Amino acid sequence: MTGILTETRTVTVERELAHPPEKLWRALTQPHLIAEWLMNNDFAPVVGHRFSLRGEWGGVLDCEVLVVEPSKRLSYTWNHVHEDRAYNLTSVVTLTLTPTAKGTHLRMEQSGFLPEQKQAFHGARHGWQGFLAKLDTLVATLD
Repeated sequence: MTGILTETRTVTVERELAHPPEKLWRALTQPHLIAEWLMNNDFAPVVGHRFSLRGEWGGVLDCEVLVVEPSKRLSYTWNHVHEDRAYNLTSVVTLTLTPTAKGTHLRMEQSGFLPEQKQAFHGARHGWQGFLAKLDTLVATLD
């Protein structure tokens, strides 16, 4: 018997940032900096580390670090359990940093949106634009 294959959708946001990958990496992996551009957290850049992201709306995301390649790639689960199961989200965020002549090409992918999760998908598309703009502003202030 074969399982039903469910097609998932991915939000992808790409930005060219005028900062070296090492500087961006700090903002992606240090908890006090992550809190400045994303959410309050107890993150550690260690594969298998479980952490929470706590949103201003009161929601909590349960996460686990999947990949840590310093100054190159970071990946973690991004899971939201909601009392209304229709709003549950099981996804993976992958941030890829590629050095460029002027800084870094940052690619953010959040994969795992089910077809019926249109509100979460569009919310993530909008939300990541804002998060990455805040990231760029924050990194510009770092030494």
